[in-house]
Amino acid sequence: MARLHTVDLLRKKRDGYALSAYEIEHLVAGAVSGAVTPEQLSVWLMASFIHGLSLEETRALTLAMRDSGEKFDASRLGKPAVDKHSSGGVGDKTSFLVAPMAAACGLAVPMISGRALGHTGGTLDKLESIPGYRTDLSLAEFESVVARCGCAIVGQTPTLVPADRVLYSLRDRTGTVENTGLLCSSIVSKKLAEGLAGLVLDVKTGSGSSLRDREKSAYLAAMMVAIAEAAGTRTVALLTDMDQPLGSTAGNWIEIAECLELLRGQRPDASEDLRELSLELAGWMIHLGGKAFEPEEGRVMAEATLRDGSALSAFLKMIEAQGGDLSVFDDPLATHKPGATRVLEAWAAGVITEMDTTEIGWAVQRTGAGRAKAGAPVDPHAGFEFHARRGARVEHGQPIATIYATDEAHIEEPVRRLKGAISISAEPLRVERALVGWVFDRQSAEAYLADAGKKGSRD
Repeated sequence: MARLHTVDLLRKKRDGYALSAYEIEHLVAGAVSGAVTPEQLSVWLMASFIHGLSLEETRALTLAMRDSGEKFDASRLGKPAVDKHSSGGVGDKTSFLVAPMAAACGLAVPMISGRALGHTGGTLDKLESIPGYRTDLSLAEFESVVARCGCAIVGQTPTLVPADRVLYSLRDRTGTVENTGLLCSSIVSKKLAEGLAGLVLDVKTGSGSSLRDREKSAYLAAMMVAIAEAAGTRTVALLTDMDQPLGSTAGNWIEIAECLELLRGQRPDASEDLRELSLELAGWMIHLGGKAFEPEEGRVMAEATLRDGSALSAFLKMIEAQGGDLSVFDDPLATHKPGATRVLEAWAAGVITEMDTTEIGWAVQRTGAGRAKAGAPVDPHAGFEFHARRGARVEHGQPIATIYATDEAHIEEPVRRLKGAISISAEPLRVERALVGWVFDRQSAEAYLADAGKKGSRD
């Protein structure tokens, strides 16, 4: 084929034209080798963000990223491998529940996760709040932990989907996160590189999702299912609500502590949505992995692992195998040592009718729980604990949330942002939003994309 010049491809995408698979492969290979510079990649990302990526471009980008490095061989594990991935949200901590639940049901869960991106928290940052926990395992170490424990949660190795490591960091720094094609290729490429038998996608919609518009979220869900299924992985996507934080916490260590309560069989009211969604996701994982005839049966099996303690055992075994200090779980409250604390009280009596969850996510980041630039450290003890949620009636002066920050200098902005993100009204809540909306399988995803194609791009 003719030699490609990167600048020509940038001009082409800048002017709104779609790139071919060959041209996209050139950019992805250059991202890994360094032949395409960060400045050039940033231009391509911004042009893709503005003009959108077609379904064909997204498929080509996903497969090129999948093939940009080594792959995980799940066939050696001797059991079906399944995984779950979320498109990102605030307080989204289901990974710490679904991975051990599925493992306790006899499946292998080789979970590759990411760090904080934009206003959303990072699974790896949360796990690294556990002293000693290693997320940077080699592929051999990763396989060993999954084989021994049934599950492992790690970051990308330098050799596994290296193109995504480069592009993921640039997207966060160039304001190009909220794009269906770029989100799809990042998520699905990593999952296809795991050699999975089944994949469950949790696609957020609402004020705290990367894509607030329900139609765009649905398009992302359908696109990911269609591309993953075409690549040979059984996949479903659940469209789930992110119009308020999931569970009662948002941060790092405090999210781990909340999940520990559920794994110990407790059912605090404030965590019921987290428990419910985790059981739904795990039920589908267990079904796709062949351990349950229907997802409803898988859900029953998942719930049994919370009651009998087998999910907790799998979780602790994984933490220990990845170097984590289990003694911190003896007294999670004593482990939580924020530098500064402030309680936000209700400024009026009424009903909490809205929570701008993206704004809440940025408020959490400003406590020190997230990072303003790639590579910056995060505070394991920073974040929010919510005492009242959407639909709750509050009295003047009643605590709504507790803010935990790195120090006093990190308190005022999160308090201001959180207060501005919450609406208290004298009127009752008018709309109850379902925690789980649409479910896309291969057939419904392809039908949705065909209909969307008639209407034009959803980017």
